[in-house]
Amino acid sequence: MSRVRTGKTTNAAVVFQAAALLLGYPDRDWPRRPRTVRETVAELPGPEIQLLLSFCDRAEREDPLAVAARYVATFDRSRRRCLYLTYYTDGDTRRRGAALARIKSVYRTHGWLPPDDELPDFLPLMLEFAARTPEPGTALLTDHRAAIEVLRYALEAHRSPYAALLQAVCRCLPGQAPASREEALRLTRTGPPAEAVGLDAREPFPAQSRPRPNDEGARR
Repeated sequence: MSRVRTGKTTNAAVVFQAAALLLGYPDRDWPRRPRTVRETVAELPGPEIQLLLSFCDRAEREDPLAVAARYVATFDRSRRRCLYLTYYTDGDTRRRGAALARIKSVYRTHGWLPPDDELPDFLPLMLEFAARTPEPGTALLTDHRAAIEVLRYALEAHRSPYAALLQAVCRCLPGQAPASREEALRLTRTGPPAEAVGLDAREPFPAQSRPRPNDEGARR
């Protein structure tokens, strides 16, 4: 996979990059994404890698149209499984606008311009960012860990294969994970202990036209 880097890159960065690709909408290039992720990570150690491989093995056996339909049903038709992280903490409020602006300003401070047609809190975008700038990018994900964990719990309850990707990502985040869905939900209300700090990136995640979440769920 051209965008997954090995060598000196940590497993966490590889996991973030792979999850960014696999959590993107399965458009015409979808069939090559799980295949190239699997080929890239197959020799790496760790339970998080096995979670990625389990997702890829299933995805490669499925019809791309079925994958696309499931993606829409999973992420675009339920507020419980939204891929826009500030939705969990701020909902559709003015406060959310400020949260989005903070994330975008961090991107720009470090020379990375996110796509104009995508919100900066879109999880695949944030994962791509963390893959390219592991230390500060991981800090940004950690600041939004409660939302990521709430999404993980929702995908597990839905018995979605995408839960494996969120499980892999959460295994790569530092610190203590919420002990329960209830604790994760509480943390989305109280907020992270500190704001995200600087990031350093150069290449943007490929732009994908995505809807913004609303009270009826995000829709394409």
